Amino acid sequence: MPLITQGETIPDTSARNVRIWWFAGLLLLASAINYMDRQTLANAAVRISGEFKMSQEQYGNLEAGFGWAFAVGSLFFGFLADKVSVRWLYAAVVLLWSAMGFLSGFVENYEQLLVCRTLLGFFEAGHWPCGIKTIRALLDARGRAMGNGVLQSGTSIGAIATPLIMSQLLTDDIASWRLPFQVIGAVGALWVIAWIVTGPRDASLSASVNEGAASGPWWRVLLDRRMLIILAVVALINTTWQLLRAWLPKFLQEGRGYAEYETLYFNSVWFAATDVGCLGAGAVALWLARRGRSVLQARLLTFFACALMCLLTMAVPWLSSGWLLLGLLLVAGAGALGVFPIYHAFTQDISHDHQGKVTGIAGVAAWAFSPFAQRLFGRHVDETHSFDQGLAVAGCLPLVACLLLIALWPRTKNTTGD
Repeated sequence: MPLITQGETIPDTSARNVRIWWFAGLLLLASAINYMDRQTLANAAVRISGEFKMSQEQYGNLEAGFGWAFAVGSLFFGFLADKVSVRWLYAAVVLLWSAMGFLSGFVENYEQLLVCRTLLGFFEAGHWPCGIKTIRALLDARGRAMGNGVLQSGTSIGAIATPLIMSQLLTDDIASWRLPFQVIGAVGALWVIAWIVTGPRDASLSASVNEGAASGPWWRVLLDRRMLIILAVVALINTTWQLLRAWLPKFLQEGRGYAEYETLYFNSVWFAATDVGCLGAGAVALWLARRGRSVLQARLLTFFACALMCLLTMAVPWLSSGWLLLGLLLVAGAGALGVFPIYHAFTQDISHDHQGKVTGIAGVAAWAFSPFAQRLFGRHVDETHSFDQGLAVAGCLPLVACLLLIALWPRTKNTTGD
């Protein structure tokens, strides 16, 4: 495979691999920054809700506004990623979402925060079309789940770092949540410099072979049976992930009585577990493929194992605070993020020419339903004063997604390995 810098070849395989994984490392860091800006709200949710006198449903509205804007941004940047230089598009979206995170630290009321979070969601959506397009160009079908795992694991690394940073910056002053927003929002500028100086130069990021992926007019992608399955799968798994990510701190503090500092440290550990699940899923899928399983079998087996881990949230209503509850949440979190590298690998089978659009359109499906789920979750908590039933239901959705893949995904050459 030639390196993705246009007109440049590096014959030495080890040198090529080093450069490929350097690019993957940059993508990991972009994912980390993405989630650092996103998770500041969840980690300071109780403080912000208190200062602005927000109801649970209003907090859900903040997540919903982020989600709907993310859906629009996914479509917009998905199409744009197939038309313009990813090198410059990536730099622009990172800089813009970082600016929105920074400005969130200066808001004076709920309405202003809603605007900032909505714009944050729009610009953060550009990360995935750019990142997934790059991974598809770098790796073949067997290795993409692992590459996607590296890309996706950055979300956990960012989410691990965020509560640790916030625990050091927060004080007894309820308004001290503003400084972490500003500090974390400023980090993106450093990544932009590194990306422009050392990142890939070729706008197309073309893979060396097409591998049978569909080409032709972009609208034909929507008629592909695989695309329809992808839309349903991502709507299910993203709803589970977003509910767990957004509500876990509130559940621990308000639902089980943990202190803020305990919640911050556990949240960091929880995201470490999700990172293990993410990288582990990619590694397991690659290991199974190298041990004789078809690519499709390797992916489905890994997805199924992660879905079973998510089902553990069904025990939440029967567990009080304690190590058993926390351990269950760690395993479920690992499964909830572990399905994503496999999902991304399926999207990379659909179209080489329209990878950005595939990712963007799937992003619309991912975020079209989860904002409604966020609002319903918040309303349910307001009415029942319990987070338990919502978390139990959320954990069931990845298994439904897995069953759809098992039953409906076609057995084609690029996923079976035949």
